[in-house]
Amino acid sequence: MSTKLAIVNEEPKPNETERTLIYTAKSIVLVALLFILCSLIGMSVYFWKDSSGQLKSANTAAVAAENAKAVEKVNLIPTDAWKAPEESTIPDNEYGNMIRYGRELIKNTAKYLGPNGSVARISNGMNCQNCHLEAGTKTFGNNYSVFFASYPKKSARSGKMADATERIADCFQRSLNGKVPELSGKEVQAMLAYMKWLGSEQEKGKAAFGSGTEKLKYMDRAADPQKGLLVYQNKCQSCHGQHGEGIKAEDQQAYVYPPLWGAHSYNDGAGMYRLNNFAGFVKNNMPFGVRYPDAQLTDEECWDVAAFVNTQPRPHKEQAQDYPDRSVKPIDAPYGPYLDKFSEQQHKYGPFTPIVLALKEMESKSDLK
Repeated sequence: MSTKLAIVNEEPKPNETERTLIYTAKSIVLVALLFILCSLIGMSVYFWKDSSGQLKSANTAAVAAENAKAVEKVNLIPTDAWKAPEESTIPDNEYGNMIRYGRELIKNTAKYLGPNGSVARISNGMNCQNCHLEAGTKTFGNNYSVFFASYPKKSARSGKMADATERIADCFQRSLNGKVPELSGKEVQAMLAYMKWLGSEQEKGKAAFGSGTEKLKYMDRAADPQKGLLVYQNKCQSCHGQHGEGIKAEDQQAYVYPPLWGAHSYNDGAGMYRLNNFAGFVKNNMPFGVRYPDAQLTDEECWDVAAFVNTQPRPHKEQAQDYPDRSVKPIDAPYGPYLDKFSEQQHKYGPFTPIVLALKEMESKSDLK
């Protein structure tokens, strides 16, 4: 009885053949799993290398594109473009002291000749450097590269021969909305010495790249003061103030950022009151810190913000005697009379192309007579 019970309770054991089959199946499954795992690892490595190569290629292409842009920008400035001489070339003598004083006057005009000037009180508190950036040395920043070599010359505005001192007098009366300094005095002569030194290597009658301001292409519409207001609020207001009042230095003698309109700004006889000059100045210098050729504003934004600023109130200068020869009067001079039949509004804001074409036609007819 007990023997039978033991036989019934004993579990059947697989024979040798079954055992072999089980081991074989397990091995096949394990090998298959290892194969799949290795395949996955191999594919991962392949795609990682491929994507890494693509990323590297993309980065290389991006760097190449940036380098190409940099080269293109460098090529925009001629190799023989004017550069201000090194300060070390200022002679160490009395004449050199005059040059240094002249530079100081250009940079800090208000300190010596402003409303509380230590020498005279004959200007509005702005500095010459506010329009002639970096003491008259910046590319397309109204620099003095050709100033001294350009005089004497016939002034289109006065219709008479003028020397360099008369041009300085004009700036004091218009851009600085002030009085004429003593032209033979120390201050004006020091300014001239500085300007002569800056242009000492400039050949008379030869153009210098980057002098004055860039001449922007005319738009096919009038400049829009309302669009210019948006540009001003977004790009200019933080420095020049909500009301164009500028920001004064701590000593309250001069402006860190000059006023663009109001009683202490340039008057309506100044060169900056012409849209062409203002727009070109803004293009390569504003917002503050911009340099040619890395402009931030589009041409249209420059035209529009120029229109906005020059729509604002400012001091008036009598200009009835300006441009006695109307044929050389700039088309953007915002006051009459004119040779053509276009309105004062169009002469101030454009579009200017129709005016240019009309004047060319008048000139052509005059040549045929």
